[in-house]
Amino acid sequence: MIFPVLGINYDKIYFINSWGVENLDAREMSARLCSWLQDELVMRNSRGYVFGLSGGIDSAVVAALCKSACGQNVLGLIMPCHSDHQDEKDAELIADSFSVKTKTIILDNIFDLMVTNLTGEEYHPGNKDTAISNIKPRLRMITLYFFAARNQYLVAGTGNRSELTVGYFTKHGDGGADLLPIGKLVKSQVCELAEYLGVPKSIIKKPPSAGLWKGQTDESEMGITYQELDEFILTGNADDRVKDVINNLVNRSAHKRSLPVLPPF
Repeated sequence: MIFPVLGINYDKIYFINSWGVENLDAREMSARLCSWLQDELVMRNSRGYVFGLSGGIDSAVVAALCKSACGQNVLGLIMPCHSDHQDEKDAELIADSFSVKTKTIILDNIFDLMVTNLTGEEYHPGNKDTAISNIKPRLRMITLYFFAARNQYLVAGTGNRSELTVGYFTKHGDGGADLLPIGKLVKSQVCELAEYLGVPKSIIKKPPSAGLWKGQTDESEMGITYQELDEFILTGNADDRVKDVINNLVNRSAHKRSLPVLPPF
């Protein structure tokens, strides 16, 4: 999948009205996305959608949209991997709220085995080594595609525009999907859509986290808030510190937004 190339000149990495969603209200956005999801199933000769249910707002919105688009042919996978138990409870709350069928696949053991085989050491939950932590979303991607193949489903990713812009996703992990229903919405727009769709308030207010290690949050890892990031994406307005952080994140993650490079000859 190729994401829009960001022209990085340190002032122009935002897109004003270039993605066509800024003026849509939540009702129309929901209707258009559901129609698009239905069209994609027909075009790809697929039966339904499978997605990861992390317990966060992004997966909740994707679950609600997919459920609305194709009824019973959806499957939410809850995939704890040394995860906070609250995340699993939140994922179940989301599934109950939208009557989404789920399956829980506990990845602790296979993750532990991978870490031991790769490093020769046991995994410690407080470890903040991203090379190790990124195994978690990659194992989840494998799991999603197994069930997609078994059911003739498509994998619906949960990445939003804010995350895609700065590369806040794991390559071949949560970045691995057949389509991204909320990929044109910045985080604040996802929150507005969540309100409209009836996502539980506790999920909407929950601090966003990739759950790669205990106590991790998106904003603390990025070094900026989603409000600051969204403002810059949509308007180009930000102070110098925020611009520097965003430009650095964009530069470092450029490889995530393109297909593998081929020789030029």
